[in-house]
Amino acid sequence: MQLYNTLSAEERAIMIDDAGKQRLTLSFYAYAKIQDPQKFRNDLFIAWNALDALGRIYVAHEGINAQMSVPSENFEAFRETLEAYDFMKGIRLNVAVEQDDHSFLKLTIKVRHKIVADGLNDDTFDVTNIGVHLKAKEFNEILDDPNTIVVDFRNHYESEVGHFKGAITPDVETFRESLPIINEQLKDYKEDKNLVMYCTGGIRCEKASAYFKHQGFKNVYQLEGGIINYAKQLKEEGLESKFIGKNFVFDNRLGERITDDIISQCHQCGKPCDNHTNCENDGCHLLFIQCDECKAAMENCCSTECLEIIHMPLVDQVRLRTGKQVGNKVFRKGKSENLKFKHSGELPETALATAQKPADIRQKIKVKKVLLGKAEHYYVKAQVGQFTIENQELNSGDKILISGPTTGDQELVLNRIIVNGEETQTAKIGDKVTFEVPFRIRLSDKLYKIVN
Repeated sequence: MQLYNTLSAEERAIMIDDAGKQRLTLSFYAYAKIQDPQKFRNDLFIAWNALDALGRIYVAHEGINAQMSVPSENFEAFRETLEAYDFMKGIRLNVAVEQDDHSFLKLTIKVRHKIVADGLNDDTFDVTNIGVHLKAKEFNEILDDPNTIVVDFRNHYESEVGHFKGAITPDVETFRESLPIINEQLKDYKEDKNLVMYCTGGIRCEKASAYFKHQGFKNVYQLEGGIINYAKQLKEEGLESKFIGKNFVFDNRLGERITDDIISQCHQCGKPCDNHTNCENDGCHLLFIQCDECKAAMENCCSTECLEIIHMPLVDQVRLRTGKQVGNKVFRKGKSENLKFKHSGELPETALATAQKPADIRQKIKVKKVLLGKAEHYYVKAQVGQFTIENQELNSGDKILISGPTTGDQELVLNRIIVNGEETQTAKIGDKVTFEVPFRIRLSDKLYKIVN
């Protein structure tokens, strides 16, 4: 019985593109007493693998914590796999604001000691005695109360790119570090202040709120569903956002934009930027903020040392990192002496720049386009797309538009087209044509010729 992944991330990406089906990125958690986490893990893997559900999931005796990607057509069937367990009946699923079919490319379910590492003895407090849940509107209102103290229970690399105005943003790398720091910092306000907290999806605050009630804080509140659910409610109810910037997320997207404010800087040159990357050097994988210009110049590396290493023969790269502890490569790092413009702790609340919204061809009234055909395949390594021409001829030099629900609207000018393995100037109706496409395409994508 298959209880592990059999495909590489690259193979899975190709399969997802070939399927051409819309996927939903979502997250959820539940605290519960699970007697046999290993059996629970195996049962979930079998059920979710059958639904082509992917993601990163942790299970423990204290519950489940999951970030996932699920085909939209299997969403209800996926929900039924959760409803089969009493403690997950009616569970809230936080659906991402921004969708990406490649947010997760493997199904990884791990058994852990805890679903949220807190460094505490579980017997010292009741994790179910939580603070009051606040919806977005209520959260906004309590933030306006001068008697409120709001705390960000995320890590420094998360709060740096986006946070609520006026929030305390601890300079920590782990959740467990923040608990004693905040407890000491706010020890004189246990009786008379509103202690309001938030995190990405709610799971850290669920435990933190119980901990601080145990520590004697009288008025403890938490943002229901975290920033993810807050952003969703903003759109649904037309509310003002008191969160500024981008919400860091733990999948391949590394963030989803809540407001157009860019409040952080490229860690290498200081240019306003809030796009995270992981150092290309497999012996480093430092998580840091890097602008497009530095990304090109440094080839996704965090330092000149790492840049030199990635150009070494592979055998020499392996030799250099042999015996070294890399640890949690992606999400537990974010500080280095090489990062000249890294900020933590007290963070700015004014924008350094405004994010540019991607152009949408459908909003350009004067643009005229003619449907040519549809996508057939995308060759990831070669960055080449294959299309079937069903309507008009396609010529070298034509300006085209590739459009789809996940791909968006992308314009290209064709410099070179291939039909039946040979370069040609014209592709005719019925031809299967290939050409370079510097972004992923899906089977649901349509090919247009821009004619004005």
